[in-house]
Amino acid sequence: MITIIVIAIIAIIIITWIVIYNRLVRASTYVDESWSQIDVQLKRRNDLIPNLISTTKGYANYEQSTLTKVTQLRQQLVSMDDNGDRNQMMHVSDQLSNTLKSIFAVSENYPELKANNQFQQLMEELSNTENKIAYSRQLYNSSVASFNMKIKTFPANLIAGHHHFIKRDYLEVPSNEKQTPHVNFDEFNQK
Repeated sequence: MITIIVIAIIAIIIITWIVIYNRLVRASTYVDESWSQIDVQLKRRNDLIPNLISTTKGYANYEQSTLTKVTQLRQQLVSMDDNGDRNQMMHVSDQLSNTLKSIFAVSENYPELKANNQFQQLMEELSNTENKIAYSRQLYNSSVASFNMKIKTFPANLIAGHHHFIKRDYLEVPSNEKQTPHVNFDEFNQK
């Protein structure tokens, strides 16, 4: 009788261990998959940028510094290792996003450029891609939160420690994006 009880207890412990381990593997895989969604969108944006540069170049010759900065940031992002510092990668991505916004703003000075269908289509695709990047970042941080919670709770923390599951880092929002923008309504009233 005691042998049966001992075997049942050992079986329950083994089954519990396997179930918790599999949950941790799924959560870890979900974090990795969430990051790959960001990576896919970054690559998509990087593929669109050369077309935007070539379309814009013909209209905005004196905006060369902005186009050069976009090209440099794109190259820096492309050359980064996917397994490197994710926050550094997102920092460069944020710089690129801000520089692209300035190209969109500059286009206001060029009616012919604004009327160009290819430019309009590229702007729309880049805008959609930026939205997808933002959504993917949210998804990544949510999956990191879920994973980190799982590896901290008992008894999963024992299994996580034994199998070397480690805490994942959130993607941080740059401090300049946390600041409230200054809006001057006098500029609107003058128009």
